[in-house]
Amino acid sequence: MAAHRNYRMTVETVNISLAKGTAKHSVSAIELDSEGVIGDAHRGTPGRNVSLLDRTLVEELTVSSGIESIPEGAMGENITFRISGPDTPKLGDRIQIGKVLLLVEKIGKECHGDGCAIFRRIGRCVMPSEGIFCSVVRGGKIQPGMTGEFIRT
Repeated sequence: MAAHRNYRMTVETVNISLAKGTAKHSVSAIELDSEGVIGDAHRGTPGRNVSLLDRTLVEELTVSSGIESIPEGAMGENITFRISGPDTPKLGDRIQIGKVLLLVEKIGKECHGDGCAIFRRIGRCVMPSEGIFCSVVRGGKIQPGMTGEFIRT
């Protein structure tokens, strides 16, 4: 049976951090292999090799928190994107961005509370409920402006 490709995404930024619990910073490109994002502190974390977050959710948090802005990567995501389509990713979906193929392993995560830079700044974060965590099926390079597909089989 053919895969159902029903929603697309556009990569806005790609981000890395050198230490866990800190905000990531934008870079011009990331390279992924079977262990995750090369050069990122979360590389090698099973089921959480790569993290993604819809920028729309960050903008909604900015408005509801009454703060001026939240920079890309501040939530700890490796890939900040925008979805264009009728649905959101589910467990088991695959995400194809260029040659890279990711498998959605987890939606949301345990909140680190005071151990998280964004939580210390505004008192909450969207990653515990909305973060998308993936393993890498096929590695490669991802940079801003690339488009991808969430593939539901």
